[in-house]
Amino acid sequence: MGKFDIFDTVDALRRSGRPFCIATVVRTADVTSAKAGAKAAVTDAGEILGHLGGACVQRAVRAAGLAAIASGETQVIRVKPSDTVVALTDDDGAQVYKSGCPSGGTVDLLIEPFELPPRLVIFGTTPIARALAAHGALAGYRVVVPEALETDAEVARFDGAGLEGLDLGPRDFVVVASQGARDLACLRAAVESPARRVSMVASRRKASALTAKLAAAGVPVEKIARLKSPAGLDLKGVDPQEIAISVLAEIVAWRNADRELRSTAVGATAG
Repeated sequence: MGKFDIFDTVDALRRSGRPFCIATVVRTADVTSAKAGAKAAVTDAGEILGHLGGACVQRAVRAAGLAAIASGETQVIRVKPSDTVVALTDDDGAQVYKSGCPSGGTVDLLIEPFELPPRLVIFGTTPIARALAAHGALAGYRVVVPEALETDAEVARFDGAGLEGLDLGPRDFVVVASQGARDLACLRAAVESPARRVSMVASRRKASALTAKLAAAGVPVEKIARLKSPAGLDLKGVDPQEIAISVLAEIVAWRNADRELRSTAVGATAG
């Protein structure tokens, strides 16, 4: 078996698209098998890839790693002998995990979560769709656009009709900017996707007429209810660039609100 390389492991995990975190030993005190600088990856399944020390450290890293993946927040943890623990957070802010290992050492670790940016899937080949693709790519989203959309932005492509094969999840965003070209079909694909947030560049009247047709066609009400239309914050934008900025601003607000919600939920569970 070849020598284990944490950086090769990180590269493979990044390419897999699955969230993970890196645990790094930053400090040790007294006797411990963990050494400063040691690194390991923790997968979203709780697997630890790499060596950080004994079972007590690994248990703490697994728990902290899964919490960091869920919240998206970097943290420092401290694994220390049970008989020295007086609080679950030390004065310097480190989260404390009790250790029953006979070595009696203390280990500080930095837990850094990694996850790919959300996808921003855009229906349509309109000027607004083109502008949104450019702004989204600049903002670091994984932008996915129809094959027919002309853009210089770094994007992935789909056929512009269905979303099969994209493996969308609740962190992703879908915007319908078709503006008259197969609006109903695009909107149906959007609201039936696993994406939590769906918006459409359209007037309220048009969106109401289209969603009524979707309901009549049997699309569940709870899926239709996710639609936000008109898309974007009310920035009084007029041209495609301004409208695209308002749509992206709303997506950024949603993303940050979701992050805060995840962090609060993880904190409540930990408490």
